[in-house]
Amino acid sequence: MNKENKKLGMGLGALLSSGSLNKNNINKIDISKISPNKKQPRNNFDEKEIQELSTSIKNQGLIQPIIVREMPDDTYAIIAGERRWRACQLAGLHSVECVVMNVSEEEVFELALIENIQRENLNVVEEAKAYKNLIEIKKLKTEDLSIKLGKSPSHISNLIRILELDDKIHQMIVEGKISMGHARALVGVPDALTKAQEIYEKKLSVRDVEASTSKYKKVRKKQNQKDPNILDLEKELSDKIGLKTSIHFNESGSSGSLTLFYSDLNQLDEIMKRLKK
Repeated sequence: MNKENKKLGMGLGALLSSGSLNKNNINKIDISKISPNKKQPRNNFDEKEIQELSTSIKNQGLIQPIIVREMPDDTYAIIAGERRWRACQLAGLHSVECVVMNVSEEEVFELALIENIQRENLNVVEEAKAYKNLIEIKKLKTEDLSIKLGKSPSHISNLIRILELDDKIHQMIVEGKISMGHARALVGVPDALTKAQEIYEKKLSVRDVEASTSKYKKVRKKQNQKDPNILDLEKELSDKIGLKTSIHFNESGSSGSLTLFYSDLNQLDEIMKRLKK
């Protein structure tokens, strides 16, 4: 595991004692120079909690500093601690204690995600979007992310799958109108939003929904299944040319497509050479 990937699994607690920490350690920074992290995975903040935290900060002070990153224009972007920053603003503080970390823009999202997951601050939709973004940014497999974050692959896959649903269904999940079990049963179901509203209005159980949507799951599974003979052909061709291949037939079976997958430009050049011969 390389140094950068180790950071992803460390969490902020370990990172604060690592070389990423600014030598100045904790600094008093003008609160007007601090802004939220644009890549913050968390979008929903409980106003009541912030009010309670603000009262606590007025009485006891800010116990845990905010983690920030210095920007080129002499301002600071929050890595972790936006809820504390909001509470400090509400408490009328003019400056706050911050830990300044020297990290890249790409690492900011990773650290914010880790912090929120460790504190269980994200709702399931925010968590799903964060996993998807991290997989795309870092070009990770679900299994790799699972190891780094200490979450099971099935947990990550199930969450990412709900992103296929309508945003209105996502909001219903966040508001607690339907559960994650309901949402999983709705993935791939035609007119899922109408079904979600029916779940809420009729107080349907997850089992009820799974029973009524099982026919769609069977169709989808059948569509995704490949003929074993085709799989054998793909393997034979892949072994022969040294590249992953995929064969697809149209509905009649008389025509289709052959796809070759390459992992880098050198492989693409080699494919082009072979085809030109």
